[in-house]
Amino acid sequence: MQSRWSAAACWIGITLGPATAENPVMPGADPHALVTDETVWIYPTHSKGPGARFFAYESKNLSTWTEHGPVLDFKDLTWIHKDGRQQANAWAPCLIHHEGKYYFYYSVGPQSAQFPAHIGVATGASPAGPFADSGQALLTGGNGFEAIDPFVFHDEKNNRHLFLAGGSAGAKLRVFILDPSLLRLGREIPTANPPKFTEGPFLHEHAGIYHLTYSHGGWRDASYSVHHATSNSPLGPWTYRGCILKSDARHKGPGHHSIIRKPGTDQWLIIYHRWNHREGNGPYRGSRSIAIDRLEHGNNGTILPVVMTDDGITKK
Repeated sequence: MQSRWSAAACWIGITLGPATAENPVMPGADPHALVTDETVWIYPTHSKGPGARFFAYESKNLSTWTEHGPVLDFKDLTWIHKDGRQQANAWAPCLIHHEGKYYFYYSVGPQSAQFPAHIGVATGASPAGPFADSGQALLTGGNGFEAIDPFVFHDEKNNRHLFLAGGSAGAKLRVFILDPSLLRLGREIPTANPPKFTEGPFLHEHAGIYHLTYSHGGWRDASYSVHHATSNSPLGPWTYRGCILKSDARHKGPGHHSIIRKPGTDQWLIIYHRWNHREGNGPYRGSRSIAIDRLEHGNNGTILPVVMTDDGITKK
């Protein structure tokens, strides 16, 4: 067991075992993935122990994962209870690196008629955390919009960061230009929902084409799936390209994903959650798991349908 200490907090790194090359790689949902040098980091929605907390998982081989955390604990965030909310859930984070600092965006739910959902932001010096919170909401939901599922995209051509968010209550996608501090929202960009958008936006660029992928359907049933749209601009307008990841006979409700390039290769990967060994259309009970499979770009901006596996991507 490895230990890490700071003056502000104590957190522990634990190597998960036994090592496995197979799917699923870990329990959890809504995995955000970040690549730093030769290391892949995953930040999931993960109910682990008491309270609402986030953990980080790192791997150099996509087989053995080391846990760090909690990297952010809701017991330290007094602002989320100022409106009288008694319970808050820690959902769907996103991490980016910029100029030597890490910015951790996260969702506070659920949304109700009385209490809106929020997105917060915290910062740290390492992808292993801990992250120090800004002390206030970055974005608050309401009026047909659920403020969950943050995603930040570095628009290199225009030297700016775009902030995307939107969730199932209202199923509305909103896009902002982030303030240069990355701790405040700047101008909102009017955005039309792409077809079948429900939640979980993710944006990446490949061969000069911008790919917006997102989840559709109900997270507890077989309708949950990943859909795809493309544009010549990271702000759209978006051309719908269809579904790239959907339920099969053994795995149900795949979605809320990240897309990365495997370190040291030209191979692209999709990291997502799913229900394993379920039958029927749901609703399903129990826990979701995180899987990693290959993602292939086709011609003319297409993404080929993803094949879900139990072997994973580290076996040939």
